[in-house]
Amino acid sequence: MEAQQIDLPTEFENFIKNFKDSSGNYKYMNQLNEMIAYRKKSLLLDFSDIYSYNDKIATEIIANPLYTLKILDEKLLKIISEIDPTYPDEVERVHVRLINLPRTIELRKIRSNYINKLITVEGILTKQTPVKERAYKVVFKHVHPDCNQEFEWPEGDEEMDEIIKTPTVCPLCGKPGQFEIVAEKTKLTDWQKVILQERPEEVPPGQLPRQLEVVLEDDLVDSARPGDRVKITGILLIKQDSIVKRGSRAVFDVYMKALSIEVSQKVLDEVEITDEDKKKIEDLAKDPWIKQKIISSIAPSIFDHWEIKEAIALALFGGVPRVMPDGTRIRGDIHVLIIGDPGTAKSQILQFAARVAPRSVYTTGKGATAAGLTAAVVREKNSGDYYLEAGALVLADGGIAVIDEIDKMREEDRVAIHEAMEQQTVSIAKAGIVAKLNARATIIAAGNPKFGRYIAERGISENIDLPPTILSRFDLIFILVDKPGNEDQRLATHILDMHGGKPVKDIIPVDLLKKYIAYARKYVNPELTEEAKQLLADFYVEMRKKSSESPDSPILITPRQLEALIRLSEAYARMALRKTVTKEDAENAINIMRIFLEKVGIDVESGAMDIDTIMTGKPKSAREKMVKIMEIIDTLSGSEGCAKLREIVKEAEREGIERQSTEKLISDMKKSGLIYEAKPECYKKV
Repeated sequence: MEAQQIDLPTEFENFIKNFKDSSGNYKYMNQLNEMIAYRKKSLLLDFSDIYSYNDKIATEIIANPLYTLKILDEKLLKIISEIDPTYPDEVERVHVRLINLPRTIELRKIRSNYINKLITVEGILTKQTPVKERAYKVVFKHVHPDCNQEFEWPEGDEEMDEIIKTPTVCPLCGKPGQFEIVAEKTKLTDWQKVILQERPEEVPPGQLPRQLEVVLEDDLVDSARPGDRVKITGILLIKQDSIVKRGSRAVFDVYMKALSIEVSQKVLDEVEITDEDKKKIEDLAKDPWIKQKIISSIAPSIFDHWEIKEAIALALFGGVPRVMPDGTRIRGDIHVLIIGDPGTAKSQILQFAARVAPRSVYTTGKGATAAGLTAAVVREKNSGDYYLEAGALVLADGGIAVIDEIDKMREEDRVAIHEAMEQQTVSIAKAGIVAKLNARATIIAAGNPKFGRYIAERGISENIDLPPTILSRFDLIFILVDKPGNEDQRLATHILDMHGGKPVKDIIPVDLLKKYIAYARKYVNPELTEEAKQLLADFYVEMRKKSSESPDSPILITPRQLEALIRLSEAYARMALRKTVTKEDAENAINIMRIFLEKVGIDVESGAMDIDTIMTGKPKSAREKMVKIMEIIDTLSGSEGCAKLREIVKEAEREGIERQSTEKLISDMKKSGLIYEAKPECYKKV
């Protein structure tokens, strides 16, 4: 054993200088040259390389990581200074950073036998403190008339922990006395604490997610930010409070000292796809009816609602995000809103979507605040520092955020969703922390109509308590109306069959569907063909042409819907794992867009399609009537001082506006502050 330990530096040097990768390059010598050129502080060491080259070094690292890694760090600095003698003057310490350890341990399974051992853990970074400095070598001055000298402490190769321990006697003169710190000569290293939390999909139902404190030092600080999914390799240590005195607690907290940190950029790493799964997925995609099969596998226990299931399927697959040459990002996420009568299984569909999505966060309107959705600035209890804690939309980055009861959200909380929906980032500026976090999430939301049930005679903005600014950001909006009719018999049979435990035929199992979606989102990025482009352009131009036929006709479609059509077409292509968007995909997209526009984007009074019902909350016909009534009030109030309701109604009837809609418009205008009641039933312009 002893001989092996003495041999370690030499063995390590041989490994660094002689190891070749599969293509015959000197992997680590190249990395060393890069370190020297860019004055980098760390060498990334793949554990599998060490193991294949010399398993003795590997065993030694695993058995005694604290001691071994210190030796390796020192040896590395020596090897570098042999090549470039000026390097140590600029970089005092170098680090060997280990990656690819043979096994990853779940945060939930960390026990005492892992203490002081090298382990790898995975999770989401939720909090992060600002970068601080830790003294690893302190220079003391011995305050004594005979001595008065300065010395470095701890002596030799040892380093100071997080707690400064003063020497009992002066190492130079051997006498006790008072020691003062010489701050300007003390050696410091960057230090930062982060909190790693279990990923939402790993937490067992009904349990709280576990957390682990991780300390990042030197060049690891700020290498990840809250909301990132990371894989951290490090040594598990126990936290020692200040000086141990009699009656100290014998119970310790654990923390991890990080040796390396890998940020998983790829969004869908959580779903493991084996070769066998890959074959199953590719076989599924060959089925000509794959689209119908996927849609019928979305919440199969719920009867009918085909269009809504189709919309959910499209949202799960999503379009392709694009980054333009000037840096503008165009989102690929398809946002879906479902408004429905009570008891139409909205929440069930949403719960299913959250379950089948490879990464998802489920929240409800009342239980979510703006800070909880975006990001909060939290004070740490011990040090009083502020740090960032990522919220639901940031944790759902690259996945799906499901928001139930969106109509019950408070107005100020709902504003938080705006930026996440279109720009796909979350900006916060609180307590001196200004940050921008990624929130590239698809939002699937559901809400109830504000009068309990949906009233078909009123437009969408009157039926639901959502501002037009948010309605216009949803690519697809569907209304579920509970209408008694000839489907009732089949619905009753279906519900009773489900309760009787009768299986649903011909559906894709949830696990496979989840893998299929993850595979499609990760590897399939379809491009539009010329035919598809032409078809979408024709549809858009045709719809716009209808708006320009007469000056009275409303706008039927805006560029926002055209972008939605492109995303929908890409999602249809992704469903079949196709690399190109065909004409058929574009037709399907136009079809579902048309269903949405005809049901939702309609002016209830004139019966014509009008996108303004969604974009501005008022159809063109209502806007024009409002302008006329404002003119009437203006003229009448000139002579009288204010316009009497009786006379406004009379004038409006001459203009062809019925009494009922005049009264309704006047009350609307009064609410929105355009006019006010000067005397009872007598109105004036504001």
